[in-house]
Amino acid sequence: MPNIQWISTVILVVFALTVIVVRMRAGRKPASVRKILIPPVAMSTGFFMFVEPAMREAPVYALIAFLVGVLFSYPLILTSRFHVVGTDIYIKRSRWFVIILLGLLALRLGLHDYVSQYLSISQTASSFFVLAFGMILPWRVAMYSQYRKLAKQNAVIQSEVHPVL
Repeated sequence: MPNIQWISTVILVVFALTVIVVRMRAGRKPASVRKILIPPVAMSTGFFMFVEPAMREAPVYALIAFLVGVLFSYPLILTSRFHVVGTDIYIKRSRWFVIILLGLLALRLGLHDYVSQYLSISQTASSFFVLAFGMILPWRVAMYSQYRKLAKQNAVIQSEVHPVL
């Protein structure tokens, strides 16, 4: 029977590749506040895992995992830009985005092997959930801020082009 660490690594890679495909397709449809904010909100339900004592870790480990996630979010923030097409706002595809996601995946896999030497499987899983949340939250907040700014500018431009009679 395969090792649980091997299985979790394969699942992580499959999820990461799925995220890459989904993010690349996201540029084909207009962005919206809902599409930007639902991922971190939906992901936050995962914190219910800490109800189970085996999933709990030392608060300092959770803080470190969250801060590493925040650090990992910066390349995503830098490569996520929006542009206006007509009256719609779209996410711009960056050539670097896929490379950065693959690099972050490689870093996470390396960190996973290191961390799993010191924490139980459950605690490692919860640490990497916190890391992922620390990565997605600032990225999506930055995207939301950028989207709102562009939407406001676009509304001003639209009102100048089509004044209300």
